[in-house]
Amino acid sequence: MSLLRISEFFTSLQGEGASAGEPAVFLRLGDCNLSCTYCDTRYSWDWEHYRRRDELTEQEIIDVACRVRACGPQRLVITGGEPLLQQASVEDLLGELDGYFVEVETNGTLLPGAMLAGRVDQWNVSPKLSNSGVRQSTRIKPDVLATLRETQKAWLKFVVAEPEQVTEVVEVVAAVQWPSHRVILMPQALDATELATRSTWVAQAAIERGFRFSTRLHLLLWGNSRGH
Repeated sequence: MSLLRISEFFTSLQGEGASAGEPAVFLRLGDCNLSCTYCDTRYSWDWEHYRRRDELTEQEIIDVACRVRACGPQRLVITGGEPLLQQASVEDLLGELDGYFVEVETNGTLLPGAMLAGRVDQWNVSPKLSNSGVRQSTRIKPDVLATLRETQKAWLKFVVAEPEQVTEVVEVVAAVQWPSHRVILMPQALDATELATRSTWVAQAAIERGFRFSTRLHLLLWGNSRGH
């Protein structure tokens, strides 16, 4: 039986995106293939500033499945890091969890296999913009985004900090022919004050372009703390 490298495991509300407010079990997996400057979960992948052995545990699939079933909510959100770095193990886990509504949060740079593309109920795809500090050829993969679009179960969620970044969003959306009603704009923020400051203009930008707007409920409810 395969193992999962896990950063966090907790029950909370989905804080952002298309299913915001839904009770869910969260499984945060370790490691990431990007290194975004604004990332608020660096402890799951940044081994220059955190100790891997302190932050990650390796757990057997059957044990993880038992923990999920013991939590209550029938919605599982697999996040990271970048979950698709552990795609085979994620597939094994989902094979143990019939009946769960499954969301996977991904940066949209790694291609899901046919099994995972079919089994996952909702893809929360967050392509990174220039404010991430990652070069464009690394963070934007049109072929991957097109594959996720074709599942008809995916949403694009963009984190924006400045108005000019909305132009980048429009360019990406047009390039991959993504339907605008399945695009979400969300303010970049590490605390409630920063979230409030940016929310008004981000919401207006969403209205003007036919996009959705998302706040960050977990930030409003619990601040920038782990396990929520």
